[in-house]
Amino acid sequence: MDRAQRLADKLADNEGVLISGRANIFYYSGFTSEDAFLYIAKDKRVIVTDSRYTIQASQQADGYEVFSGKLGKLLSIVSESYIWFEDECLPFSQYAAISAGTADKSFVPKQSEISEMRRIKDDDEIRRIAAAEELGDRAFSHILEFIKPGMTEKEIALELEMFMRKCGAERTSFETICASGARSAMPHGTASDKTVEKGDLLTLDFGCVLDGYCSDMTRTISIGGMDDRQTEIYSVVRNAQNAALTKICAGRQCSEIDAFARNVIADGGYGECFGHSLGHSVGIEIHESPNLSPRSEDILHAGNVVSVEPGIYIEGFGGVRIEDLVVVLEDGCRNLTSSDKNIIIV
Repeated sequence: MDRAQRLADKLADNEGVLISGRANIFYYSGFTSEDAFLYIAKDKRVIVTDSRYTIQASQQADGYEVFSGKLGKLLSIVSESYIWFEDECLPFSQYAAISAGTADKSFVPKQSEISEMRRIKDDDEIRRIAAAEELGDRAFSHILEFIKPGMTEKEIALELEMFMRKCGAERTSFETICASGARSAMPHGTASDKTVEKGDLLTLDFGCVLDGYCSDMTRTISIGGMDDRQTEIYSVVRNAQNAALTKICAGRQCSEIDAFARNVIADGGYGECFGHSLGHSVGIEIHESPNLSPRSEDILHAGNVVSVEPGIYIEGFGGVRIEDLVVVLEDGCRNLTSSDKNIIIV
């Protein structure tokens, strides 16, 4: 059964679904532009766009009628009275204009119901994510041969991004994190003009979009050699990640997996230096649900794809993060990231 049909099966006869977010437009139709809306009902599949994209829509959105006109006009002629919509994606100005022009319709916020199917990836989605992650592994191998002391973080990040694009990536899946020395204590330290120097820790967190799906990985490497404190922190982070990876399987609570890693870091004396969640789901978007968070009540299911990325960050000193991307299985997980996690010195 196709995805749009599965969504339509959730609807009553007098209900329709208006989809406005890029990720769900792509998921339910295959259309790759943001300049569109989808409308799905029991017996309707309509993609609303303008003349710039009608040819593209007819080619990509198989099974959809292409409606080239104003969304309000379409909604005024459909028979459904109750319309689900993505309350996290539809700007208020658009919502106000649409609802004002369709007084006979009731709009019902249903973000979680519309996005719910994306939590569990099918075989094709996992194949695409794995291919994107494999490209990330190749990019990491490439950058290890490129990095030299005296280069700036921006130069290194640019080389990573250029390599992935040259190998077929559509874009990066988020702004590349490249943080060295004391800046590596910033979990989201995007590349700066700082030069990479001997004795620095260098954290690289990067990903690409390939065939519509994201990759995500992090490695922390040493420039010229590590001192005892850096080595200790690296070992604690790696042990924390291993503790979580060995416990991931369907049926586990997400907060429980987070705790396995967090406890290792706390036992090592660095509990206050790990402030973010252990991981998040990855798919069409770089941050999806469920999350490996201490506050999450979600249960892992086979087919979830999650990052596992513990870290230790010490202001004024530096930080270490190691991140892999894994597919949750009934009895464990399959790691999609193959790059070495031993200490790497360049």
